[in-house]
Amino acid sequence: MINTAAIYTDGSCHPQSGQGAWVAIILTDGGKVVLSGSVQDTTHNRMELSAVIEGIKYVQNNFKDIQHLHIYADSQYVTGLMERQYKLSHANFITSKGTIIRNADMVQELYRLGAQIQLIFTKVKAHQKQGMHINYNIDADKLVRKIMREELRKRAF
Repeated sequence: MINTAAIYTDGSCHPQSGQGAWVAIILTDGGKVVLSGSVQDTTHNRMELSAVIEGIKYVQNNFKDIQHLHIYADSQYVTGLMERQYKLSHANFITSKGTIIRNADMVQELYRLGAQIQLIFTKVKAHQKQGMHINYNIDADKLVRKIMREELRKRAF
């Protein structure tokens, strides 16, 4: 019975065009699954969040026995969100200046998904070349860059 899985995520956004892409590499005892997507008019942080959220959804929908989900990301923004859950939730996702936090919709979805499975976030250094975790992070990075190039090429015509 599988009760643990890992997700390696990356997101990217071209700042001038607003074109974004995300990748989630999911590892279970059953093998490897690669998810990806692209979005226009987005931000880097939204793409990082999309990779994590889509990966969690996939695991929850396809592996009912998994109870622990290790998420590896090179985004400090994403890996730090779980530490801020209590504070953000109790402030109703409103900043000290009285405005709603950026990406509140996605942050709330991440917290909702996290209530259904134990999420364990690990911040990995981007573009490192040693160790299993880092190799999958590099794979995610290479794939997200490839998707971005393809999407930007499409928009150029």
